[in-house]
Amino acid sequence: MQRRASDTRVRAAVTDSSRSSAANPATATGAQAVDRAASLLVHVLGATGPVPFPDLVAATGLPKSTVSRLLSSLERSRLISRTDSGEVIAGDVITAFARSHSSEDDLVSLARPALQRLSEATGETINLAVPTETGVVQIDQVDARFLLGAANWLQQEVPYHASAVGKVLLAHGSALPVGRLAKLTDRTRTTRTALEADLHKYLELGYAVADGELEPGLVAIAAPVLDSSGRAIAALCVSGPSSRLTARTIARVGQLLVDECTSLSSTLSQPSPVRRITRKAGAA
Repeated sequence: MQRRASDTRVRAAVTDSSRSSAANPATATGAQAVDRAASLLVHVLGATGPVPFPDLVAATGLPKSTVSRLLSSLERSRLISRTDSGEVIAGDVITAFARSHSSEDDLVSLARPALQRLSEATGETINLAVPTETGVVQIDQVDARFLLGAANWLQQEVPYHASAVGKVLLAHGSALPVGRLAKLTDRTRTTRTALEADLHKYLELGYAVADGELEPGLVAIAAPVLDSSGRAIAALCVSGPSSRLTARTIARVGQLLVDECTSLSSTLSQPSPVRRITRKAGAA
């Protein structure tokens, strides 16, 4: 997702706050710490990728111990995070803000007709989901027509390895978070070998299936939404109970998802004027 406009607003807000604090002599000591932390945060947000620690030291001219202390404070507040190699990136508080003010607004609006068509064709819960560093978040939903299987997935994050949306995004290039694969049910893939086998199969098939892997009895089918470079930026998903989403039904729904995602991907790849759209507050 494009976060440039959102990051600019964040940097502006941080900078304004720093200037305001610095203007008050009564809080000079506290303001100095705020200014330094804000300077670090602005540098991280302005970078095009993860920032190595030495670069932050060089950019601010502060002692290493001071930079380390300020980064620890920002990390405790979840304003920054660190990669496995120790580089600094925006934290989940910042990325959540960016998501809520980003081009996801356009994505939700453009995908809505596809969600509605899938709902009419299946009667099941339909979701639009996007990848994050730690899992997949549902940003829009059309509810099922049935009481059994109806659930609110909006803004819920599901793990990559145990969900259809997660697996189809992994198959198309999203990064699997480090660490063990939690066993959520008896059917959850808990080894990377088993997961890789699924990903190869789903990449060829065009859609992914999670049958009882996130919750017992829950079946989900998902297909990827691709940008112009072929990168998966989102997924559409149909989910419901195994009593309705049988093997024969899964194949039919999978093809419906592939067709809708192909059309939506084509639409997203076409140049269009900048739109301002109100975001609706946002499956396995």
